[in-house]
Amino acid sequence: MPHRLLPTGPVFLSPFRRACAGAWLALGAATALAQPQPDPAGFPLDAVGYLNEELPRMDAAVATKDRSFFFGAMTRTVQFSERWGFKAKANPDLAAYPMCTAAVMDYAVVGMCKLTPAADACEPGLAPRFDANLKRCRELAAQK
Repeated sequence: MPHRLLPTGPVFLSPFRRACAGAWLALGAATALAQPQPDPAGFPLDAVGYLNEELPRMDAAVATKDRSFFFGAMTRTVQFSERWGFKAKANPDLAAYPMCTAAVMDYAVVGMCKLTPAADACEPGLAPRFDANLKRCRELAAQK
């Protein structure tokens, strides 16, 4: 029996969820070709730099209701996480920076929830948790 990664039949996957699933599947293929991760001490600063670049773009996409932005955003997030090796927990040295990994992984979902607040993934605590993690990550990056 073939292995199924996504449900089939009458289950509807929104374009965003299909994009996320596709991006994470691509990550699995890229993992085999992964390069050595950079020095973990530089992760908070790199994560903040990544988010500082992405957040204004996300805000602009939300303002114009541009859902297509989020496919690219997920792709870039997957590439960032692969470079650091934290999606598959392949880099245990990043365990010291959970606020940064969480902020990076949640940012695109938070943006999509600004467009469609009633979506399944949009739990009430997501945006405040993202903001708190981003703030803590920025504080940590400033110390480095």
